[in-house]
Amino acid sequence: MTDVLREIGKIARALDSIANIEFKEYQLSKGQYLYLTRIFENPGIIPDKLAEMIKVDRTTAARAIKKLEEKGFIEKKPDSKNKKIRRLFVTAEGAELAPIIQLENEYSNQIALQNLSAQEVEAFTKTLRTLTANIDEEWLSVKKGNKRPYLKQTKE
Repeated sequence: MTDVLREIGKIARALDSIANIEFKEYQLSKGQYLYLTRIFENPGIIPDKLAEMIKVDRTTAARAIKKLEEKGFIEKKPDSKNKKIRRLFVTAEGAELAPIIQLENEYSNQIALQNLSAQEVEAFTKTLRTLTANIDEEWLSVKKGNKRPYLKQTKE
């Protein structure tokens, strides 16, 4: 059986490594480019939603958010109705950097998909969206403290 997730993981790790090297000159490290882009695309997002979107725990997201804030790329602003809620926005400096990150993403997509036809790209995208939906359910379930049943499968 082909281990699709290993191949997806290799691609994700390679592209993340490339991005971390390329964005080092902008003082972005360890995936911070991801957070900055998602905040740019979703102005006013709350940290919990951002963590869920990127599929990391709150603590990991909080560390990245804090570092981006210290570097002046993002800022937290209180919600207009509920002052306890802090919303995330890119600063002018972050807004200058976000389009560069988006260009890198477009280029990486172009390179990754270069030998596929438009129909293959469409079918592959549809398949990946199905995989993502399947994993999202599992991720949410495990985040809520549920156990996955794979050990039971090997005992039967």
